[in-house]
Amino acid sequence: MNNDLHSRALSVIPGGVNSPARAFKSVGGNPLYADRAEGPYLYTRDGRKLLDFCLSFGPMVLGHADPDVVKALQEAAVKGTSYAVTTEAEIEMAELITGSIDIMDKVRLVNSGTEAVMTALRLARGYTGRNKILKFSGCYHGHTDSMLVQAGSGVAGIAAASSAGVTAEAAGSTLVCAFNDAAAVETLVREHAGDLAAIVVEPLAANMGLVLPEAKYLLRLRELCDEVGALLIFDEVITGYRLTFGAYANLCCAKPDLITLGKIIGGGLPIGAVGGKAEIMNHLAPDGPVYQAGTLSGNPLCMAAGLANLRKLQSLNPYSELEARCIRLTDAMKTAAAEKGIPVAIPRFGSMFSVFFRESEPRNFSEVMASDTERFVKVFHGMLDAGIYLPPSPFETSFLSVLHTDALLDKTVEAWEQALAKS
Repeated sequence: MNNDLHSRALSVIPGGVNSPARAFKSVGGNPLYADRAEGPYLYTRDGRKLLDFCLSFGPMVLGHADPDVVKALQEAAVKGTSYAVTTEAEIEMAELITGSIDIMDKVRLVNSGTEAVMTALRLARGYTGRNKILKFSGCYHGHTDSMLVQAGSGVAGIAAASSAGVTAEAAGSTLVCAFNDAAAVETLVREHAGDLAAIVVEPLAANMGLVLPEAKYLLRLRELCDEVGALLIFDEVITGYRLTFGAYANLCCAKPDLITLGKIIGGGLPIGAVGGKAEIMNHLAPDGPVYQAGTLSGNPLCMAAGLANLRKLQSLNPYSELEARCIRLTDAMKTAAAEKGIPVAIPRFGSMFSVFFRESEPRNFSEVMASDTERFVKVFHGMLDAGIYLPPSPFETSFLSVLHTDALLDKTVEAWEQALAKS
């Protein structure tokens, strides 16, 4: 079945996938083809039942097909799927988000994380009247042209395109530093002080695997932005409502000017959002000169699923229990690896963790790239054969849902031990 689907997909879809991470290029073998998903499990077209730690790359914190989310979606669908007219549900969503995130006075709903970041960057430029954005190697902010960049080989800090089709002009508006290198950030910020619109950062870097910020690193970014009049943008498309009911910024001493959201706020449907202080947000059209629009922004299906998802999370408040289970799982995984003499670092935060086959937790993208990716591939397939689905790349983050019970985590550790033994 999978071979037939793969052949059909390759004939009509570039690479056979509609998002490159699904293609299994980082781990080899044919990609998965889903049939359905329920609770903590993903069911494939070839009959496998997989305990899912990918969880659609993060949003399914309640597990797949949560009954309350499904019911809300069904009830909304029969009333119509798109109006391009404002609904009360959009206002309720905005009230819920702004009421649970400290720095947000207003929020604009969009259709994806990429669109949220694109809007935040345009808003930062429009608000400050400046051009340049500083980002960090290994942090992914969607496929907006100016964010698909890497450190250039010439002048330190100047970016070069990391994708065909990105113009030199787009890349040239972006500065790049290594994550956790505060001294390098300070140098670049002061060098470009008069034209720096914003620093954009994943406060917990989760798109090169999970890389945690060093103590006071984010606070230093806040101080440097204040020093030169630039905005600080937290990209919380992954971390928003994953670690607490609200943003990671709620837990952090550094407060950004703008926050981008996605994933969990849509309950599994496509969504994005950007929010912040009213003084900045009022620069968006129709009130201000920074244009942004979207026919499907705040559509009734996303609002219904997202509100059901967030309200249930608010009621359950599962974050302490999720963290305890993540600690339990990752400690057991590290112990098993140590007993076999296999170096592994498993950084974690809340219900997020990543596996790096190296001696210490990486601090930046260069250290991530120095991990033993060959061993990861072997362990990934060993786990998959045992019915455990980790994200299909050594540079992605794994997630727990509220339905990943202790018994299922014990099963995961058993599969991990067997996979390590074969690696």
